[in-house]
Amino acid sequence: MRVAIIGAGIAGLACARRLRDAGLEATLFDKSRGVGGRLATRRADPARPEVTFDHGATHFTARSEGFTRLVAAWETAGLAARWPAAGADSWVGTPTMTAPLKALADDLDVRLSRPVTALTKSRAGWTLQSEAKRLGTYDAAVIAIPAEQAAPLLSLHDFEMARAAMSVRYNPCWTGMLAFDQQIDELPDFLRGAGFLATAARDSAKPGRAPGERWVVQADWAWSEAHLSCDSASVAPSLLAELGKAAGREMPAPSHISAHRWLFAQPSGQDQKLLWNPALSLGACGDWLHHGFAEYAWLSGHVLGAAIAAGAAQ
Repeated sequence: MRVAIIGAGIAGLACARRLRDAGLEATLFDKSRGVGGRLATRRADPARPEVTFDHGATHFTARSEGFTRLVAAWETAGLAARWPAAGADSWVGTPTMTAPLKALADDLDVRLSRPVTALTKSRAGWTLQSEAKRLGTYDAAVIAIPAEQAAPLLSLHDFEMARAAMSVRYNPCWTGMLAFDQQIDELPDFLRGAGFLATAARDSAKPGRAPGERWVVQADWAWSEAHLSCDSASVAPSLLAELGKAAGREMPAPSHISAHRWLFAQPSGQDQKLLWNPALSLGACGDWLHHGFAEYAWLSGHVLGAAIAAGAAQ
């Protein structure tokens, strides 16, 4: 059985890994240049490789049995470490947030910079296309991208799945990336709810990071929504100023300042957990089926992969 998975975030990777463990073929397609989705790390300056920012998820939790076992294996391999500053059961990838996702993708067939724009069903199976280019035909298809992007692909084939995707609302998030030449002593390594900042994390304090003073600050949903149409050049100074308010001082001039807008930062979520139509061999997974967060995204993909594998074994 050959399965095409659209999306190489943690949900798609978890699904592919479960399928591979069952002896099935899985091919992942993603429009991005790297795996991981919002478990992301950005290098600010190619000339300064040490200046990196975890500009997506600041950390992740590990509480469920299966994911806890996986994270323990990552820790043994030096790919993850606890970060108590963010709270109990909080972890980060090491030396970057993307490191464990790259390991999860190891030996999988991942095809990057391959946006899937059309999905059609015939007697031969599911055919994927990117603009006018045919990407291949597969026995089953899994859609592992944000709900708003999944809905159009699902709507032509399974209305119930499409309706589940269309019922999800995403909250956006503006994220600021700031580097300084001096330490900001007035702030803890991680804080929540400082003015309109949902979180502020001292990235350089995470395990395995290069020395320096680097911060990732994330605006709350209301502020991000209100400034959705602004450009990054105007948003970044506002995020810097709000961090200064939290510190109770004027911030020093940053050696790096930039901002990134996540349109699909946090889904409203639901409790379906599994979307799989065995008659069509079509499924969907993602954090939007589990109220957001990386652990839930992994669980969604893992559960779907198990369902597909069980059906193939019958």
